[in-house]
Amino acid sequence: MSELQDPEIFRIVLDTLETGVWLADRNGKILFWNQGAERITGYKRHNVVGRSIRQSILSNCDSDGCVACGASCPLTRTLHDGKPNEARLQLRHKGGHPVHVLMRVTPIRDAHGSIIALAPSFDEQRFASERERSHPTLVAHGCVDEVTGMPNREFTEFNLNESLATFVRYQLPFGVMCIRVDQLEHFRLVYGHPAGGAILRVVAQTLRNSLRPSDFLGRWSEDEFLAILPNCDTSGVELTGDRMRKVVNTAGLQWWGDKLTVTTSVGHASAHTGDTFNSLMQRAGLSLQQASDHLAEPVVAAASASAENSRI
Repeated sequence: MSELQDPEIFRIVLDTLETGVWLADRNGKILFWNQGAERITGYKRHNVVGRSIRQSILSNCDSDGCVACGASCPLTRTLHDGKPNEARLQLRHKGGHPVHVLMRVTPIRDAHGSIIALAPSFDEQRFASERERSHPTLVAHGCVDEVTGMPNREFTEFNLNESLATFVRYQLPFGVMCIRVDQLEHFRLVYGHPAGGAILRVVAQTLRNSLRPSDFLGRWSEDEFLAILPNCDTSGVELTGDRMRKVVNTAGLQWWGDKLTVTTSVGHASAHTGDTFNSLMQRAGLSLQQASDHLAEPVVAAASASAENSRI
């Protein structure tokens, strides 16, 4: 038998594809997990093989719960109707941030036509913004924040002034969002400064992946980010702010065995005729303060004793 006729060659091909490919039995137990799936999700095969898909590894969590456990999940639909299905889903990367993917699910049948397994495949759905394409240049010129990898305060101010100048001349609408990481100092005191930096990176990546390619996101202060939303009126800015707050709530971070979750407060403002840098940011700051006044204590899913042990 030649090497190409060896059945093992098919496993090797599947394993090395850039597309994420995995196999699960009818009970949801994961049997196979290729290198593409590792790259897209951050989970190595030893993290997932033998575990159930119901264990939040591939959860698409939002304010309504986990889509992967509901009837809208393509895996569930395929089991029910026996047909291939696909859907755009938001998976949770091992690093904590969401990853948008196109998931396709194919039923695997035995000789009698009964479904014995599911073979999902998925590709990341991501469109690079102009800022991301120019990221190496921004780094070289000192425009990037070292902790989060986002544009720093100075470059963010430059972009905001550019947006204001465009608004004054052409009246093209835009808005801003001030996004504060709630109780960042609390996390630093309990878990150490490295945990605080990790939380900032998770929030930054979560926001960047959830905004439009045309939107701008930069670090504004120690615990705040600023998003600039072109072609967005007042109602659009408000809706985006509410969506960003909910998206961040789905993110999380594993820190020395403890699961940390984080919330954000979001303030927003849209550009008005006669606005200056200060007037626009004053309205956004007031909106942020009002949001912070309703702040609830962050959820930290770890015991105090464990947290103290993990202090750095």
